[in-house]
Amino acid sequence: MGFGNPVRSDDAVGCYVVEQLQQRFSDREDVSLFDMGTASFEILFKLKGHDRIILVDGTINSGEDIGTLFKLPASQVERAPVDDPMVFLHGLKWDQALSYARKIMGDEYPDNIEVYLVAIENTKLEIGMSEEVKAAGDKVIGLIGEELSTETA
Repeated sequence: MGFGNPVRSDDAVGCYVVEQLQQRFSDREDVSLFDMGTASFEILFKLKGHDRIILVDGTINSGEDIGTLFKLPASQVERAPVDDPMVFLHGLKWDQALSYARKIMGDEYPDNIEVYLVAIENTKLEIGMSEEVKAAGDKVIGLIGEELSTETA
């Protein structure tokens, strides 16, 4: 699942990764690739029935150089659900949507969810990523592609 906004410069990195992987692995029936754009709560509907989930997104204000790549389990970035009936679901980010999904799905919630985050800075209204962020996206594509290539279809 790639998250981001393709008209917000470096924020497009998650969408870029999924687009490139779709070109390489569209024939694999055992792999689902989702360009989630900015529709974070939709994550709930995409998790079901999958054994392993990989999320890709940009992260701003990480304190690291632009293009720095982080890989971590989703549990390290998952935010607790707000037990408030007035929570506006369309305003959620994917990290909070994961916690809602865990609560709603119970035992059906996937155990294996990993996150790749790329340090970004530019989220101005423009098309095209910086070279550093694109290079980090290409690295993620390579890492995921390598794993998929070694798995049997």
